[in-house]
Amino acid sequence: MGSEKRTTGFYVLAAFFVLFVLFLYGPLSAVFILSFQGPQGGLTFPLNGVSFRWFQNLFETQAVGNFGASFGRSFMLGLLVMSATVLVSLLAGLAFRRKFVGASPLFYLTVASLVVPSIIVSLGIGVLFQQLGWRPNWFSSGYGAHLTWTLPFGVLIMFAVFNRFSPSYEEAARDLGASSWQTFYHVVLPMIAPSLIGVGLFGFSLSYDEFARTLMTSGSSNTLPLEIYGMTTNVTTPVLYALGTVTTLFSFLVILATLGIILFIGRKRARA
Repeated sequence: MGSEKRTTGFYVLAAFFVLFVLFLYGPLSAVFILSFQGPQGGLTFPLNGVSFRWFQNLFETQAVGNFGASFGRSFMLGLLVMSATVLVSLLAGLAFRRKFVGASPLFYLTVASLVVPSIIVSLGIGVLFQQLGWRPNWFSSGYGAHLTWTLPFGVLIMFAVFNRFSPSYEEAARDLGASSWQTFYHVVLPMIAPSLIGVGLFGFSLSYDEFARTLMTSGSSNTLPLEIYGMTTNVTTPVLYALGTVTTLFSFLVILATLGIILFIGRKRARA
């Protein structure tokens, strides 16, 4: 059988996809290459030698920037946001499966924060904390600001998951004498576990990279995105590129680890 002839639309879309990939990964490749500048290298091409000098510099005392502390705050904040996002999204998905009074207004209020500009949310939370006499900090006001960003996405994902979830599995478990908790733990939870892991990854990624909603709510302690932004106006060495390379690789490792967990759960469920 002869292969189907490619249309003009195919080549147009293929060219658009190539341009999209170049636009997406081109800047990352430039940052990656420049992070290996020699000891006398600058912030622009061409490379002045090749070395790991600027990666070593990340672990030394810096005149400007505190990489370790800001990374620790972003990582811990991401974990806290991820945990809350998974828990609340799961409970919301279960609750909205049952009709209750005020479900529609509550849903629209939940997703309304996606429409409001992030900087306005950050400003509003920061002003509210100041008016109440509370000191803004990354683990309080910053935590709440990030949840206004991650929770709507998590809830929407769980809505989609439960809309495709057949209640016949739960009915079969109840017919066999399982309680409500046993049905959830042994039937529902294993089936939606990959989706919950995806929600957790999404929540962590959004929080770890968030800048605008952290700007007015982190107090005097910068998260990593704020620290990097501050460094762009002060640091004049490729150590900034080295930091970008390390944080990008860390993000990819988190994604790969999550995909590995999802594949492991899928294979385990298939064997069962």
